[in-house]
Amino acid sequence: MRGRNQKEMRRWIVNAGIFAAVMALTFWSVLRGQDFAKVFAAVGQMSGTSMAAAVFLAVFFVAGEGWMIWFLLRGIGEQSTLFRCISYSFIGFFFSGITPSATGGQPMQLYYMRRDGNALSASSVVLMTVAVVYKFVLVLVGMGILLFWRQPLRSYLQGYMGLYFLGLFLNVLLVVVLLMVMFSPGIIRHCFCQIETIMTSLRLWKETSARREKVELFLSGYRETVAFLRENKHLIGVTIVGTFVQRCSVFVLTAVVYRGLGLSGTAVLDVVLVQAAVYIAVDMLPIPGAQGITEAMYRSVFRDIFVGNTLVVSVCITRGISFYLVMLMGLVVFCVSGRR
Repeated sequence: MRGRNQKEMRRWIVNAGIFAAVMALTFWSVLRGQDFAKVFAAVGQMSGTSMAAAVFLAVFFVAGEGWMIWFLLRGIGEQSTLFRCISYSFIGFFFSGITPSATGGQPMQLYYMRRDGNALSASSVVLMTVAVVYKFVLVLVGMGILLFWRQPLRSYLQGYMGLYFLGLFLNVLLVVVLLMVMFSPGIIRHCFCQIETIMTSLRLWKETSARREKVELFLSGYRETVAFLRENKHLIGVTIVGTFVQRCSVFVLTAVVYRGLGLSGTAVLDVVLVQAAVYIAVDMLPIPGAQGITEAMYRSVFRDIFVGNTLVVSVCITRGISFYLVMLMGLVVFCVSGRR
């Protein structure tokens, strides 16, 4: 057990190292050729109220997911505090940020939820529900932009339209896959059987009926939880509305930065929709935190909105608050939680 924990720790250290290297390279490419004194001076000119509002929206974005986890857990009869559920969300954000395609977030959330006494089956269904609704809302927003704001979208995105369509397609595909897994426990059983066959053939696992019994017990609880959610659709309805508000908060953050820098030539709704388009385009890319591509796309599509040196300043503030600051908070929460 100790050897496995050390191996896991080394893997997370490697991921964190890669993340730090990509972050350094990203900021180097963004700030290359810029007058640092002018950039920092421009950052300092942003109003304190707007800066506080941007930080609040970034924290609200992550905490909002924690509230939905708490709401669903309470709805299905599990006991967990709102504070602990918000901590799951920050931990998930951190590990999603340092792993490709955000694959590390939910496994870590599931680990801590199980450690705190929540049933594995219930926790799995809750996290899958949150993930499905999260992607579903993103797809709805993306389709809405495409249907009702197509021409302005093309004008702003230009060469990134292909990436937008790819991001939208990948999110639709993931929603379909998650729904299939969620409502077809047989898929989970089949996947486990395949994994078990591989692990036993490699002599990493021993063949035992106890393992199969645990899987069947998990699937039984899983089916019961899914059935409960299907019978109590109001829980899903509230989660969808909550997710939509949560999603919009990170889009509005960019508009807050825009106004905070004293700019007013573009409608606030346009700023919000462009930021939503950027998020949709890069959300599913297999790059830790979508670093690099997010900043590059941001600088391209916002160049006519954030004029002059405010473009670089807005990149630093928007990404610094909405991603890197929250990542740091997630790391702190993870370190504190690890001591419990």
